[in-house]
Amino acid sequence: MRTIGTAAFGLRAPIFKTGDDVANIVTDLVLNSGIQIKDRDIVAITEAVMGRTQGNYATVDEIATSIQELTKNAKSIAVVFPIFSRNRFAILLRGIARSADKITVLLSEPTDEVGNVCKNHPFTGMNYDEYYKSIIEEEGKIAEIYISNDTNILKDKNIDAFIAADIHTKDETKPKLQQISDNVIDLTDILHNKSEYGLLGSNKATEEKVKLFPTREYCMPIINTIQENIFKKTGKHVEVMVYGDGCFKDPVGGIWEFADPVVSPAFTDGLKGTPNELKLKYLADNKFNNLSGTELQEAIKNDIKEKDSALKGQMVTQGTTPRRITDLLGSLCDLVSGSGDKGTPIVYIQGYFDNFATE
Repeated sequence: MRTIGTAAFGLRAPIFKTGDDVANIVTDLVLNSGIQIKDRDIVAITEAVMGRTQGNYATVDEIATSIQELTKNAKSIAVVFPIFSRNRFAILLRGIARSADKITVLLSEPTDEVGNVCKNHPFTGMNYDEYYKSIIEEEGKIAEIYISNDTNILKDKNIDAFIAADIHTKDETKPKLQQISDNVIDLTDILHNKSEYGLLGSNKATEEKVKLFPTREYCMPIINTIQENIFKKTGKHVEVMVYGDGCFKDPVGGIWEFADPVVSPAFTDGLKGTPNELKLKYLADNKFNNLSGTELQEAIKNDIKEKDSALKGQMVTQGTTPRRITDLLGSLCDLVSGSGDKGTPIVYIQGYFDNFATE
């Protein structure tokens, strides 16, 4: 029995710039890492690398122009349920403010959709209602801020257009706004010509520019080439994916670390689906509760080797994680690479598809 299961390594890489050959750079990093490459290993690349090398940026003025076109030059715009973030939303709000004369912002309570509090944020100390108001006023526009979960408070406010600014709950918010107005858009509509996700998943690059979430069209040829390159050099078939935010919740701040539209915008075919796993604890406590030692281990190994190809709904899976493989891997990668100065935007994972029965 192997004594090491899943292992993840952060690979230090050069600073990627627009136009860099990601496929060859990543291939060389992996081949020169000293890691013994095996079949079904996983190479994961952060979305920040892909977005930067794609050169997929947008300026505040481009955001403003897109909004003006979409809202038919609305003079007053309501921004509904944005997340509370200096990095993710503040610069988008500046573009929105630049597009109209009056901006009304409806903030959710007691937190935004990913768990950030509006006032006295535990990590940043920000009061986001005041901060967002100041951004609008810096652009010379009229600002109104409301804090409520009821979109109906925006009725009869002389608002010309509405932007559903939430990420994962926009499909619930948008129909509510459409009951108030027929001039409603969401963040995916804005600059949709530059990314299928529009402004969702964008990050602040400079005070006047954001990096958009990378497109699948750009990512897929690159990750396929990495897979092909490694196979040609080693004869091993690895899987490759692009990852953004992991989808996990911080237990102290209560923040759900998932401000991207998806965890993985692109991945090779071997990463499709969800895990198909038995719960070892259940087997040990129930089916084989009369066994111990080597006899117990061998019985569990045999059950794993003979398990059905689709275990969903069976009692032996109770307690396993019914999430997509790419969501689980993305969370692992996000934790390994970090979001600061580690300099490891490439994560190499071994043993993810191994199990207790793997020899």
